[in-house]
Amino acid sequence: MASAVSDNAPRSGLAVTGAWVIALGMALLAIPTIATLGEQVWSQESGAHGPIVLVTGLWLLWRKRDEMRAAAVPGSDWLTIPAMTASLALYVFGRAYDFISLEVVGLYGVGLSLLYACFGLRVLLTNWFPLFYLAFLVPPPGWFMDSITAPLKLFVSFAATEGLQAVGIPVFREGVTLMIGHYQLLVEDACSGMNSITGLVAISLFYIYLLRNASWRYSLFLVALVIPIAIVANIIRIVVLVLLTYFFGDAVAQGFLHMAAGIFLFVTALLLVFAVDNLMSRLLKLKGAGA
Repeated sequence: MASAVSDNAPRSGLAVTGAWVIALGMALLAIPTIATLGEQVWSQESGAHGPIVLVTGLWLLWRKRDEMRAAAVPGSDWLTIPAMTASLALYVFGRAYDFISLEVVGLYGVGLSLLYACFGLRVLLTNWFPLFYLAFLVPPPGWFMDSITAPLKLFVSFAATEGLQAVGIPVFREGVTLMIGHYQLLVEDACSGMNSITGLVAISLFYIYLLRNASWRYSLFLVALVIPIAIVANIIRIVVLVLLTYFFGDAVAQGFLHMAAGIFLFVTALLLVFAVDNLMSRLLKLKGAGA
């Protein structure tokens, strides 16, 4: 018995040391990337959900740590080494040439490789949601966002203009430029709805996973509702800003109220998602009870 204890103690110490070395190495890679994200992405409306996703995603993994350790079966070196090499190459390339999307993808790949090496594929598949959720930290490339936001900007501009004209407001549109009085308002990317969609989807998924533990079909249904909700919220935002400009002037509309309107409508859209989920959950319970 004494010899068995003495044999296990060094192995336990090495395991703890190895865990600290891995954590330190990951921190050395992550801290510069997080700083860059804070400067380039999270300071903008399109990336405002990033810090929330980072903190809540890591918390989801942390709360599963005991289950992950109990089921851990270290992964194969034949998969770990190539995945780690490719991820580090992406990270270095993105860092060197200031491609933040590639840099974050590389860091994400390094994290997945380390988790696979420590816990194995089965644990990763069992805890797939926190890993998928953390992928929302990857900022989409500019060309991809432009291709999506361009038609959305046209649609919300058209809808807002038609709605205002229907109630007698003298607003006219050329593309994504709205003209009211002697003011010209340009509908920017932030008003297209895409920024709201990304943040709303991420937070809604976290809410569904944590509080509902729902099936993937129900989760997909609720997430699909986020898209029209976000677009409608941004149409209302444009209408509010046009009305503020028309009645109170450009200085009022483009000041504090511009950002406040965006925050208020995002929160309203999020509460609407929660309300729809609450209603659907009750309907499903009633249906189940009736059956």
